Amino acid sequence: MDPDISILFQGELTQEQVRAELSPAYNRRTIPAHERKIASIWEQRRQKNPRLFNGSKFRFHSAELRGGALALRLGLTCYRDYLGTNWAAEAPWLRRQGLADGGNSQAYLAEPLGVGAMVLTADRCFVFLRRSEEVAEAAGLVDIPGGHPEPKVNIPLENLNRPVLLGIVRNNRSAGRASAEFYVRCELTSEEVRQRYLIGGPEAQESTSIIFIRQQDVLNLDQCPSSWQELCPSAKGGVRLYTLVRPGLG
Repeated sequence: MDPDISILFQGELTQEQVRAELSPAYNRRTIPAHERKIASIWEQRRQKNPRLFNGSKFRFHSAELRGGALALRLGLTCYRDYLGTNWAAEAPWLRRQGLADGGNSQAYLAEPLGVGAMVLTADRCFVFLRRSEEVAEAAGLVDIPGGHPEPKVNIPLENLNRPVLLGIVRNNRSAGRASAEFYVRCELTSEEVRQRYLIGGPEAQESTSIIFIRQQDVLNLDQCPSSWQELCPSAKGGVRLYTLVRPGLG
């Protein structure tokens, strides 16, 4: 297993088999002294990048499979707190404190739930994106479409089949932040998707190019070290879960 990722859950679940439980009880615990550090980190980031903005996110607390259905326990967090906890130099200390204070290494971390999609085109290619060098995380690496979930590649919803949840993966490069990875069939060809991507949009600056990899090559991507190491952890998680679950392939 790649040290960048840890699989929490794998399966093949439809929307009806997943239930979200949202409660303040699943919010991040706080350490008063570190809250000042979070504010300081945010101000430093804002000075370096005035375009940076905060936003609310769902916080992943835990997941439990009950009778064939997955219960997702979610709180609320924000991007500012993510940079000041999961993505901060103090993240290892926060994880140790969480274990010491309550046996939960993630208790003091923002843990915004990421989402990623293994999008398969009509001509059986998967969609990948080269991340910009300007983004705060995984700059220049190759990712799958996703976010928190805002980023888009301009594919109309009517051209996408309903997503199937492949599983949940922890990103060990960002202190174990969880990401839900999906499989989505697209009715457009890779060239049609490329043309829509080139139109751009509000978040076009987050990626610099679109990449298509044939389905059979994705199944063996982890056997090609140079290509595998170009993937950011969320993409590794999506690819690994797809090769394990193999929706539609048996």
